[in-house]
Amino acid sequence: MSGEKSTPTDQADGGLEVCTSFVRERNALIASAEFGPLFVDYYLHLADHKIKPDPRYDAMFKRALAGFVLHCASQPGNEMTAWTINFQNPLVNLFLAGDNEDGSVTGRIFDENVKAMPDNLFFADVIRGKGEKRRSSVSFKGDDPFVAVEEFYTRSEQRGARFFDLGGENFSLVTEHPDCDMPWFGALSADQVKTLHEDEDTNLMERRIQRWHCGCNQKRMLQVLAAAFKSDADGLFENDPIIEIRCPRCSARHNVTREAMEAYVASE
Repeated sequence: MSGEKSTPTDQADGGLEVCTSFVRERNALIASAEFGPLFVDYYLHLADHKIKPDPRYDAMFKRALAGFVLHCASQPGNEMTAWTINFQNPLVNLFLAGDNEDGSVTGRIFDENVKAMPDNLFFADVIRGKGEKRRSSVSFKGDDPFVAVEEFYTRSEQRGARFFDLGGENFSLVTEHPDCDMPWFGALSADQVKTLHEDEDTNLMERRIQRWHCGCNQKRMLQVLAAAFKSDADGLFENDPIIEIRCPRCSARHNVTREAMEAYVASE
């Protein structure tokens, strides 16, 4: 195999390794990983912040997280991506965000005050390098995050994508590239993907390390609350000296005092 490329995060300890390989003769890319380490970090995050999601939503989020990480690992190294996947039945939003430059991924479940709409909607926001943010959206059917992402690839990316649950915590994403062998692509099964590297001529393209990391902190929470505090400080705190705020990206709990808020606004 040739063409292996390292990323800055390869030298750090731990994390989830995602391997991408090009399938020669078939003109397709496969990204694969065993998600145990990332799922452990996700559940430690939930435990640390006393977050107990509905089991159904939790199962959906794990599939969405697997799909998101495999997608990110297949994209350029200078790309930042955020997905919002809106389901109408059950009524829930799944949010995911990732930065390929440092290999960080995070996300959360929104199951309160979700807007009822005629269709499920998938939103993708992408920033590449110093470019402008690009947003695309597609509708989809059902309650499977993999179906939502495959629809996004077909209608927005204008190429095919297929996700495979290989059992345990192993998942793969196979994506269409120019001159792809489409009959082979369409007929792929999970069993074939399991032995793809033995049965096909594949070339390792890249190894990436992905980690659960949001980066939210006290200062960022103060920034989030600043406008509301300036508008109605008493209404925000309701005579309490301290309020709890959840990070909009990962749902982590942060306590903010009125004294800290006043000091932050005064320093702006």
